[in-house]
Order: sequence, then structure tokens, then C-alpha cells
Amino acid sequence: MKKILFLFSVFLMCAKGHAADSDWGKTGHRATAEIAQSHLSKEAQKAINDLLDGHGLAFVANYADDIKSDAAYRKYGPWHYVNIDPEQDTYIEAEASEDGDLVHAIRKCVKVLKDKSASRDEKQFHLKMLVHFVGDLHQPFHTGHSEDKGGNDIQVRWFNDGSNIHRVWDSEMINFYQMSYTELAMNTGRLSKKQKASIQKGELLDWVYESRDMAEDLYDGVENGEKLGYRYMYDHMPQVLAQLQKGGLRLAKVLNDIYS
Repeated sequence: MKKILFLFSVFLMCAKGHAADSDWGKTGHRATAEIAQSHLSKEAQKAINDLLDGHGLAFVANYADDIKSDAAYRKYGPWHYVNIDPEQDTYIEAEASEDGDLVHAIRKCVKVLKDKSASRDEKQFHLKMLVHFVGDLHQPFHTGHSEDKGGNDIQVRWFNDGSNIHRVWDSEMINFYQMSYTELAMNTGRLSKKQKASIQKGELLDWVYESRDMAEDLYDGVENGEKLGYRYMYDHMPQVLAQLQKGGLRLAKVLNDIYS
């Protein structure tokens, strides 16, 4: 019965047409940040409220994408992803990009936020970046293969429109679902305290490997030029929602640890 209702809801959304493509597009990043906001400790809430001048995490969730158009910030481009060779089991620091990557980015942001000597501006900048990068980490193709640019070179049809598998996961499915970021955050699924603690368990590299393993499965499930639509949504939208939720819970854990 649940499957029938899900397919019917997808049909209704399709009848309304496609949402404009956005760059875990903006809605996904805000949903992750909103979930994190609701799981912050009192100490973290106060510190973040002061640092962001009263704004919430969702308000700054897309800052790292917004600054891409400014040449002064182009050096942060490689911070949005990490590529681990499929034949390689672990992340090797010495083999990481000289320009940095997603692992370096998150570690750098945490380091600055913990540094008592860092200026307020430095901390504010790196907090905004951290919110976005933890979201990126949970979009599996941000841990994809370098040779296809994290799935950007794997061309597919999304219903009748040209797309690529990275974009399908970044924004196509979320936009097609036609929910606001607050609606997404409220409908990612009810979890017990034990389940939340299990998701938050582990360290950064554990989460990287989890996302990379998911990406490998997704690579195996799509072919270049394939047409994707209702069935792909049915099979994978629950995974999208789960990843948004994991990202939010883990972002909250990182921030709570910083401000504990």
C-alpha cells in the first residue's frame, strides 16, 4: 500500500511539471542544515547564533556555492569533493590533491572554529563553509570517480530532458519532489535516539567511505545514455531523504563537539 501511495504521489508531482534546476541543490543543502539546527546543543545554538548574527544554518547553507562566481574564492572549488581510486580501500593523505579536497576542507573548518586565536571573520567564513561541505559529503557523487568528474560526465535522460547522474542526485530528484527545504527536513523519517546515535557514530573518514561505497553501487546501477524517471525516483528518493537526514545529524554532531 505504501508503494502504491508513493508512486501515486510521484505521478501527481510529474503532472505539475519540473522545477528549475538548482545547484544537493540549494533545497537539499538547506534541508540538511535545518535538520542539524534542530539537533544542536544549547551551547552550540548560542555560539552559532552569535557568529551568524542571528541567522540559522539553513540561511548560510549555500554560501560555499554562492561564492564560486567570485574569482577570489576559486581556490575553494576542489574542497567540494573527494576522489578515492576505486581500487584503493582507504583515503591516503599524501595522495590527496594539492588544492585540497572535501576531507581537507572539513578538517580545516573544524580546526579554525576550535582555534581560540582565529578572528571572528575567519570563524564565520569557515562555519558557513562547514555547513555546506558536510552536506556535500552525503551526496554520494561528491565522493565519486575523478575520471568522470563525480558522475558529471555520465549523461542520462531525466524524463525527456538531458542531464547527468551527478545532477540527478544533486537536484533533479529533489526538485521533482517539489517540497520546500523545511518540508523535506520534517519528512525524512522518524528515528529513535538509538538510531540517531548510530548514524552520528564514527569519524569523518568513516562517513567518507560510507558515501563512497554508496556511490559505487549507484555507478553500477546506471548506464551512459539511460533514460531515468518514475522508477528511478521510486527506487532512490528514499535514499536521498536518508542522506539528507544523515548529513544533518552528523553536522549537528560536529558542531556540538566543537562547542562542547
